[in-house]
Amino acid sequence: MEDVLIIGGGAGGLSAALTLARARRRVLVVDAGSPRNAPAAAVHGFVTRDGTPPAELLAAGRAEVTRYGGRIVADEVRQVRAPARAGAAGAGFAVELAGGGTVSASRLIVATGLHDELPELPGLRERWGRDVLHCPYCHGWEVRGRPLGVLGAPGRLAIAVHQALLVRQWSPDVVLFTGGPDGAAASGAPDALEAADRVRLTARGVRIVAGEVSGLAVTDDELRGVRLADGSVVARAALFVAPRFVPNDALLTGLGCARDETGALRVDATGLTSVPGVWAVGNVADVMAQVAGAAAAGVKAGVAVNWDLIEEELTETEPMEAAR
Repeated sequence: MEDVLIIGGGAGGLSAALTLARARRRVLVVDAGSPRNAPAAAVHGFVTRDGTPPAELLAAGRAEVTRYGGRIVADEVRQVRAPARAGAAGAGFAVELAGGGTVSASRLIVATGLHDELPELPGLRERWGRDVLHCPYCHGWEVRGRPLGVLGAPGRLAIAVHQALLVRQWSPDVVLFTGGPDGAAASGAPDALEAADRVRLTARGVRIVAGEVSGLAVTDDELRGVRLADGSVVARAALFVAPRFVPNDALLTGLGCARDETGALRVDATGLTSVPGVWAVGNVADVMAQVAGAAAAGVKAGVAVNWDLIEEELTETEPMEAAR
């Protein structure tokens, strides 16, 4: 039996694995190999690692974990069965792998991340992480000073307003497309924006384009503009979009982990869920976490899991000591 099984080999999962391996725990990481940031050219905002390609960062992390005896397997977890009684001697989580076989572990750390649901707009997914972007803190510097756009997605105009006000920090030329694809935001009707938002955008120097967005204008594999339903093109070098963040939390749901009133996973400061022995770190528990934040959460969870195992070991040995 493994001391700890970590599901997900991103920054959060690998940081937890490194912490626990250095604490001389038996650690197994199961990684499906589909990181959220794979389309991006580089990781940014991670001190000492700024500009590192995502694949290179993960390769370095895997090497560090294995250096201390941690094991990493490329596979996908299909199902997790919790022990019949938490804390029972020899009890453990039974984890079924897609590649066959079952692994048992005393503790679980779930670091399965999230996936981005993008608006239905032709060509948007293909350019995701390149010149169709989400986070200006992650990618704003790379497109600074250029003509930028912000897409008002269906039902998410308020978020697009916030994003446009933020993106303006990186460029003096920002356009908010309030129409969005499929006639979002009331097909760009004049009252689609709250009056207060219109005032704030104008004060910030953000231009508002109300026409319905029908696609992207791409030439030589570069975004050149945003195409409207009337056939006109608004020249833009990059487009920011606020996707819906969907945590990959099916395993946690299956284990019965509690959620708060908003539907978000309920975890404590270390990532511990409502199910004893199960921690969740990174985007699966915090949709706003960037790479550095996910890594920090992994370390905190690793420390907490190690101490939880120590407490269990003390509970098992104390009755034996008392009997002598």
